[in-house]
Amino acid sequence: MTRPAARTAAGFTLVEVMVALAIVAIALPALLFTLYQQVDTTGYLRDKSMAQLVAVNKMTEFRLVTLARRELAAGRETGVATMADREWFWAVESSATDVPQLYRVEISVGADEVSTAANTALYSLTAFLSADLQVDTTSLEEAGEDGDGGESSEQGQDGDDKSEAPAPQAESDQTGDSGDE
Repeated sequence: MTRPAARTAAGFTLVEVMVALAIVAIALPALLFTLYQQVDTTGYLRDKSMAQLVAVNKMTEFRLVTLARRELAAGRETGVATMADREWFWAVESSATDVPQLYRVEISVGADEVSTAANTALYSLTAFLSADLQVDTTSLEEAGEDGDGGESSEQGQDGDDKSEAPAPQAESDQTGDSGDE
């Protein structure tokens, strides 16, 4: 009895091809989902970073205007700022705290008016500012003579460095300059 010769096949069987296609069909959507999620996260972080810059700029502007006017504006104010060829909606809300002469200032920035008004902003910045904007020149001169600025308030330190105009000094405080001395 002779046996028929064994046939050697070079290639994949139908079952092997179907298993490979099933693996690709499961892996490919998961990979695409991860890719889209990464793109969305990158866009969100970009928007949040821009919103932070808008909030910091608005806080700096608020401080400068407060120093120039010598009064702290209380209440809520809203507006639009343009940064990176895009409009950002901001809201500034200042309110008194339990501590006398201390105000809480919160700046919220969002991509649209609704998110800013509904407290679902991309970025929110909170600061506490003193409402005591009157500079006592006698205590400033004494602090300058003693060389001890540690007991002076922040306003006193501002007064030490400035000549006579409050707005330029506030600007130099924001940039880290030490003044004209």
